[in-house]
Amino acid sequence: MHELSIVAGLFETLLEQAATHGARKVTAVTLRMGKLSGVVPELLESAFDMYKKGTIAEEAKLWVVDVPLRIRCRACGKEAEIQSYVFLCDACASPDIEILQGTDMILERIELETDDPAAG
Repeated sequence: MHELSIVAGLFETLLEQAATHGARKVTAVTLRMGKLSGVVPELLESAFDMYKKGTIAEEAKLWVVDVPLRIRCRACGKEAEIQSYVFLCDACASPDIEILQGTDMILERIELETDDPAAG
């Protein structure tokens, strides 16, 4: 389950950012996750829930935003979002495509609770 190692790395960042901003708590984390990121959202959420116990993120909510798979056809130039895993241009049926988005997992937002209202 590589989701656990992903969450371990995520927590390094969370704790570092919490310390930098003098936070008492991490209250929410938002991740943007592409359909081809290789991460199973349910396993990631489970790993997050296990890992957060006993940390300043113990009450944090994990939000996972799905990022659709977008392609560009190199033959005709059309860009499109694809729903299935059929990697063909829907305009000209060419298999010569470039994936534009949907392969990454990005830490989009960390919500922190601090004593200083100006620091949040």
